[in-house]
Amino acid sequence: MLIKDWMATTILTVDANTSVMRATRIIKENNIRRLPVLSHGKLVGVVTDRDLKEASPSSTSDVDLHEMYYLLSEMRITDVMSRNPVCMKDDDTLEKAALVMLKEKISGIMVLDSKENLVGLLSETDILHGFLHATGIRDGAHQYVIDMSDEPGAVTRVIDILKTMDARVLSILTSFDDAPHGKKRVTIRISMNDEQTSHFSKEINGLDEYNIVYYGKDDLSDLPGKR
Repeated sequence: MLIKDWMATTILTVDANTSVMRATRIIKENNIRRLPVLSHGKLVGVVTDRDLKEASPSSTSDVDLHEMYYLLSEMRITDVMSRNPVCMKDDDTLEKAALVMLKEKISGIMVLDSKENLVGLLSETDILHGFLHATGIRDGAHQYVIDMSDEPGAVTRVIDILKTMDARVLSILTSFDDAPHGKKRVTIRISMNDEQTSHFSKEINGLDEYNIVYYGKDDLSDLPGKR
């Protein structure tokens, strides 16, 4: 999965000479968390809602209201922005972007093209959308988690069984850290009916060194939400 397929391409930006007051209004009115800062069309920084809050005089300070508005109107974004923001290229992978976000403890990345032009913004929400798309959870698939030998052809053997059943494989994910020593844990989402499910489980259970750790089908009809 590539960043360019999941990033937001409609981008609000501000010039480095924009006032802090105007930038604050843009962020509030558009309900966003960050604004890329440009100078002569090139990215030079980023300003977040936190940066703007920290730059604003406290309501408990001795500064009166008129003086506070004057200060905010005179203060420029270039004085409060974060310089050298974390950037990636639009043809980098979504998985790599997730690693960068975790490493840097950030929730958004500026995306540049090969000419260093700003072409998008990638948020942690965009990464979640990509992950959900890759897993196929929205397609109502059955999910199997199977521990199997970490030998070449182990996954192919499972796929061969599914081929004989005309089942549709939506995604396959492999991990090692959570599997027993010498094995790999493979998560497969499969589109099939109950009869096929029963047959597949029987086939897997009949194989040596294959263990079904989990089987289920996510109920998406009543997802929990904020109260």
